Amino acid sequence: MSENVKVYENDKVKVFWKPDICVHSGNCVMGNPKVFNPERKPWIDLSQADAEEIKRVIDTCPSGALSYESK
Repeated sequence: MSENVKVYENDKVKVFWKPDICVHSGNCVMGNPKVFNPERKPWIDLSQADAEEIKRVIDTCPSGALSYESK
């Protein structure tokens, strides 16, 4: 069984989103709607904030659907 993982990256951070475990708490969207906007495709735009801000918001994800790896 393969895991459904979407990857978004820039030169500072790689973001992983696992939609199958996302509970849609909205922490990401409320934390930074410029980066995390479900009305946009792709819904994650890493150019809208610096890596530290992106990581700060991801750290509030209760399900673990969002995670990151620093580059």
